This record gives sequence, structure tokens and C-alpha cells, in this order.
Amino acid sequence: MSKRNSHAAKTAARERLRAERERQAKKAKLRRQIIVACSIVGVLAAAGGVGYAIVQANKPSGWDKAAKAKVVAPANTSGKNGTTVTIGESGTDNVVHLYEDPRCPGCAAFEQSVGEAVNKGMKDGDYKLSFTIGTFLDDRLSGEGSKNALSALGAALNVSTDAFLDYKEALYSAEHHPEETEDKFAEDDYLLEVADTVAALKGNKEFQDAVKKGTYDAWALKMSDSFQKAKDVESTPTVKINGKVIETPGTPAEFQKALKDAGVTK
Repeated sequence: MSKRNSHAAKTAARERLRAERERQAKKAKLRRQIIVACSIVGVLAAAGGVGYAIVQANKPSGWDKAAKAKVVAPANTSGKNGTTVTIGESGTDNVVHLYEDPRCPGCAAFEQSVGEAVNKGMKDGDYKLSFTIGTFLDDRLSGEGSKNALSALGAALNVSTDAFLDYKEALYSAEHHPEETEDKFAEDDYLLEVADTVAALKGNKEFQDAVKKGTYDAWALKMSDSFQKAKDVESTPTVKINGKVIETPGTPAEFQKALKDAGVTK
């Protein structure tokens, strides 16, 4: 190979190497630019996501709005904001007062074992039956099932006291009562599904609309406030006979004994 050709080959090789270096440099620069751009986009997206989350967290919920809304009290209630619910036609001064939370498994167990006996004594005229229903499990477990179920119970109470009692029984039944950690009662469709097992509520358009529209949401919050202010109530269910807390009965026989000890029955 001549010196000329050798020199030309080396020059060409150097030129190719230089060109390759330039190409690689441009490629590396482009890669850095892409990485930086993606990083910026990622930061902006993350910031946007955090911002969105903050906005959503601070956005008023339906229950925040209900807290400021005018209270619509169901029929068959009395007292301020309709938070007094007393059922029974008897002229007796005896009152059995139940304090419950819709999501409470203990309340469900009480309803399933003693509920029928409690309702029978009221219907027989031995006492009046009073209810104060709370929603503290929503705060403790997170969710809104207790509030939503209480609002639906208000809609049932507006239909009739029997509809209220029957619907409460259905919600607490072994078939329909969810685990307390499962916020099933937050779903209107589920509440309406359970209501279809109650004759007075099945296909009841007024009741269904009240549940879907949250007609008694503000009332439910006021009722919950009333529960929070109740004296001597530390858990659910709590049973009072003529204003005195008794040990929660686990059977109809224990309930009858409690009534007898309180002088309600002989």
C-alpha cells in the first residue's frame, strides 16, 4: 500500500471516528434532554397529582353539605330536629330506650336474638320504645355506611313506625348485615335491595326517592349528634329501662327478667 493510500485511509478512518463520536454525542445529548424533560413532566405530574388530591380532599362532600342543610324531619318524630323517636300507643310512662349504630355487629346480634321480644312488649303496651341512633363507626372505621343507613331509616320512619321497625330488623338480619369493616350500607342500591324485603317499602317510590336524594341526611346527622350527647352511653347496643342503663340482655328471657327487675312487668 502506498504512503498516499495509507494516509488517505487513516484520514478516512479518523473522519469516520469523528463522525461517530459526533453522532454518539448528539445521541447522548438527546437522551439527557429526554430524561430531563421526563423528569420535569414527572415532577409536574406528581405536583399536579398532589394538588388534585388536596383539592379533592378539601372538596365538600355530600355529608359536609348535609351538615349545613335545612333539616327535614321524618314523620313520627318529635323534639328539636325530630331526633326523638318514640314508638308505642300505650299510656304507660315506662320506656325502653335503645342506643345503636347501623354498622354495629353487636346491635345486629341483639336485634336477631332479642329484637322480636322488645317489639312485642311495646305492642303489648308494657312500655314505649325509644331509639337514638349514632354513626360513630363511620369515623372509627372510615366510610359513611352508618350515616347513609340512618338516613334510609328516616325515610322508612316517614312511611310508618312499622316500616321503620321492619326495615331496621332487615338491615340487622344475618342475611343482610355486613361485617362492620365492610361499608356496604354506603351504597344506596344495597339499602334499597334490603328495603325490597319489607312489604311497606317494596316498590315505594317516595321512600326510594328519599334514599337516593338523601332527603333525611341532615336529620341523620342531627340524630347522630344526639347520640353523642347521650349520658351513660359508652358502647352499642346500650339498653335503658326508664332512664337506667341495664346489662345488655342476650336472650328474650334475660330481657324479660330485666323488665321485671325494673318493675315494668310482674
